[in-house]
Amino acid sequence: MELLGIHHVNVTVGDMAVARAFYIDRLGLTERTDRPHFPFDGAWIDVGGQQIHLVVGTPRTPDRDHFAMIVGDLDAACEALRLEGIEVSEPRGVATSRQSFLRDPWGNLIELQQVG
Repeated sequence: MELLGIHHVNVTVGDMAVARAFYIDRLGLTERTDRPHFPFDGAWIDVGGQQIHLVVGTPRTPDRDHFAMIVGDLDAACEALRLEGIEVSEPRGVATSRQSFLRDPWGNLIELQQVG
């Protein structure tokens, strides 16, 4: 078996309009147009060459479960998020990289990673 990478991460959200406002309007990601018709509300979002699948349901509040997005300039990303009123942790070094964390409106943990 040859695993080639991550295709998508599924994130459970409580309200699709609020999710679109956060992930698309505030984080600046792009909604895909190729989501199949499912009997539940959701949206497929582009993140570079990967996807986040937003699905309406009952979210949980994880402490460690998260997904990470690569950013080119972590300090600039944190500053832009704070200007949007989004709380984000101070960047910290991990090995040769740097990371910060934020939460979406349902408490899902998101990591921003600047690869060193």
